[in-house]
Order: sequence, then C-alpha cells, then structure tokens
Amino acid sequence: MRLSARLALGVSTLGVFALLQGIPANAQNVLLAQGKARNFEKSLAPYVVSPQHIVDVMLEMANVKPNEMVYDLGSGDGRVLITAAQRFRAKAVGIEIEEAIARTSERKIAALGLQERIRVIHADLRSVDLSPADVVTMYLMTDSNEMIKPKLEQTLRPGTRVVSHEYKVPGWKANREEQAEAYAHGHTIYLYIMPPKK
Repeated sequence: MRLSARLALGVSTLGVFALLQGIPANAQNVLLAQGKARNFEKSLAPYVVSPQHIVDVMLEMANVKPNEMVYDLGSGDGRVLITAAQRFRAKAVGIEIEEAIARTSERKIAALGLQERIRVIHADLRSVDLSPADVVTMYLMTDSNEMIKPKLEQTLRPGTRVVSHEYKVPGWKANREEQAEAYAHGHTIYLYIMPPKK
C-alpha cells in the first residue's frame, strides 16, 4: 500500500518533502524516486510504499479473519493484499489507478499463486463499490481521507473496520490508535469501526 488516493487532484512538491521529514536520507531517496513515477495530476499524494511491518500492524489491528474481504485503497505493489491472503487467509481487492503498477502487482500475485484470493482493479476508487469490504486499508493524506469520507460513510456496512496509516479521518473518532516504528521513524495507525446507519 502506498500514500496515494488514486483520485483526480494534484499535490505540491513542497507537500512531498513535508511528508519525508523524520525519514532517514537513504529512505527519502527511495521515496522520492517512487514519487517521480507518479502523475500528480491524477493523484492526491506521491507513491510511497508502506513498510511491511506497518502493513502487518494494520491488518492485526483490523483483526482480519479467514475469508473476510480486505479492500486496499491505492494498492500499489500489492503487499497489503498479499499479506492479507498469505498470513490471514483473507480475500483481498486492491484498487489502483496507475495501470502499469496494477499490472505489475497482478503478475506478482500470479507468481505467488494467489490469484484465486486476490483481485486488482485498475480504476479510480471513486468509481468502485466498496460495500463488500469487511476491512478497508488506506495510506492517504488527511485531505484525501476527508474527500472520500462521504463514500465510506454511505457504502460501508456497520462493523466494517477502516485502518488508516498515519493520517486521521477528519470528524471520525478512532476506536484505537497504535504507534509503530519503521525506517527509524514513528508511525501512527488509526482503527475506525463503522457505526450503525442513522
């Protein structure tokens, strides 16, 4: 999973560098190289892959169960999907707006023999039905989270777990917060449980 909403909005270079504060120089170089591949006219954020340890913590916090459906918003290299399928025996759907990245992750998934449990959708997440999700994972920016909040509120079923890496969903109260470390940098993970419909 990476820091990208897969939505049609730009992000400034200054914003990218702000995101890198506190991350070691060698890791920054990797993130900037990834970011150069992004078309910022179609994205809310640069392509930044979540460290595997953070992915593990996110899925643990969501208490993913076998055969539950995990949706990853901006699925990138597919590591959330693969971890959900391999470690938690869940089913997973990734939504990825960049076709080349989506196809690369599909090849990786096929090489692991996981195509029966994982599907990657090449699309803007705004056009995808999220209602089958038991768990939604995302690594977006605060503004991105606010933009997609109405869609989450309208389409997700009560009890669906939403896990956000680093950025809160404005106006929502987290059911749980956890701190984790990767690249010698602290990360905050927020767990939200969708309430009953009003």
